[in-house]
Amino acid sequence: MKRKLFCTIPQKLIKQPLLFTLVNRFKVVPNIRGASVTETIAILSLELEGDDANVEEAVKYLVDEGVQVEHLDEGEDRPVE
Repeated sequence: MKRKLFCTIPQKLIKQPLLFTLVNRFKVVPNIRGASVTETIAILSLELEGDDANVEEAVKYLVDEGVQVEHLDEGEDRPVE
């Protein structure tokens, strides 16, 4: 499964190794499609690839950590809850 996401990362998480955690804990492959990072916010267009369950768990992890995640997949323009 491939999932395209738009992530808004708050200031408190900018220095956290979120992508490293996704790779190691959830065995997904992140592909950064675009990014803008300042001292106060990071905006990331991200593609995650891996087993369906692993991708879903990785997205849940991001949300649980405080990342605002929106689906960019066709037909899925709803925010992740």
